Amino acid sequence: MLVVKALFWGSLGALAWTHVGYPVAAGALARVRERRVAKDPSWKASVTVIVAAHNEEDVIERRLENLLALDYPPEQLELVVASDASDDRTNELVEAVASRESRVRLIDCPRGGKVAAQDRAVRETRGDVVAFSDANARWAPDALRQLVTNLADPEVAYVCGRLRLEDAAGSNREGLYWRYELWLRERESRLGSITGGNGSIYALRREAYIEVDPRWGHDLAFPYRMVQAGNRAVYDSTAVASEQPTPTNETEYARKVRMFEHCWEIALRGSMLRGLPPGYLVAMLSHRVLRYGSGVLHLALAATSVVLVPAGWAYALVLLGQLALLAAFAARVPIARYYVYVTWATAQALWNYLRRGVPAAWDPSATR
Repeated sequence: MLVVKALFWGSLGALAWTHVGYPVAAGALARVRERRVAKDPSWKASVTVIVAAHNEEDVIERRLENLLALDYPPEQLELVVASDASDDRTNELVEAVASRESRVRLIDCPRGGKVAAQDRAVRETRGDVVAFSDANARWAPDALRQLVTNLADPEVAYVCGRLRLEDAAGSNREGLYWRYELWLRERESRLGSITGGNGSIYALRREAYIEVDPRWGHDLAFPYRMVQAGNRAVYDSTAVASEQPTPTNETEYARKVRMFEHCWEIALRGSMLRGLPPGYLVAMLSHRVLRYGSGVLHLALAATSVVLVPAGWAYALVLLGQLALLAAFAARVPIARYYVYVTWATAQALWNYLRRGVPAAWDPSATR
C-alpha cells in the first residue's frame, strides 16, 4: 500500500507542478530577474526564408505572395521553397513565381521529411540568418524584421515568434490553453531561454544552425541545443504569424498524437537534459518532460485513486475531480475537451512510439 500511496502522491504532485506550480514560479521569477534581449532595429542581416513543402499546391502561391510583401530590404532577402518530393503542382507553381521574381527559388528534394528538406536548403543558401515557416502560415508585414532585431544580440542564436490562430474571416480563435502556453513561453524567454519553439515562425544565425535527427523537428530540438551550445533561444511576441486552427478537436487530437510521438523520440533519445544550466534543466523537466508524461501520470493517478478510496477522503476527492473532468469533457466544455484530448494524446503517442517508432516524413494535409 505504501508503494500505491507513493505513486498517487507522486503523480498528483507532478501534475500540479507542471500545470500550476511551475508556471506560477516562472511568472514570479521573470518579474525579479529578467534577462533582456539587446535588440537592434537597425541590424539588417541578409536573410534566407525557407518554406519546407510537401504537396502544398493549395497554399504555396499565397505563402510566397505573403513573404514577398514583407517589410524587409528586398536586396537582403531570399525566399526558398524546399519541396519534399511534391507530386502535385507545388513545384510548378513555385517555378512560375520564381520566373518573375528573382528572390524566389525552388529546391526539389528527394522524399526525406521536413527536416531533411530544411537541411538541404540551408546547405544551398548563403543568408547570414536562416528563417523558417510553414506553407500554410501567414506572416505580419513586420514579422521578419522583428525576428532579426533579436539576433543582433550576440547571446541570442534562435528566436521564434507568436503564432496567432484565426478563422477564415480573420477572427481570433486562440483558446485558453493556447494563450496560457504563449504566456508561459514569454516568461521562460525573460528568464533566459524558452523550452520549445514554433514551427510557423522562427529564425537562427546561420552559424548556429545544426542538423539534427530528421525525426526530432526544429521546434523541439533547437531551443535546448542552443542552450547546450552556450547561447539563448528566445520568444518575441511582436513577430506574428497566423494560421487557421484545425477544424475539430478530433483533428487536433490526431495532430497532437503525431507531434507527441516526436516529443517522446527526442525526450528518450535526444540527450535533451545533458549539459544544461540548473535553472534551464528545471524548466525542461517541468515544462517538457512532465508535460509529455501527463497522460501516463493521469492514468497512474486514476488507478491509484480507485485503489485508495477506502483509505481516506483525499483519495476520494481526487477521484471525484477526475470524474468531473471527464464529465465536463462529455458535456463538450471547451477547455475540458481540449485538455483531455491533449493529455490522452501524450499517452497514445507513447504507445505508438514504443510499437513502431517515429517516421521522418509527414503528410501536412492529414491534419488540416
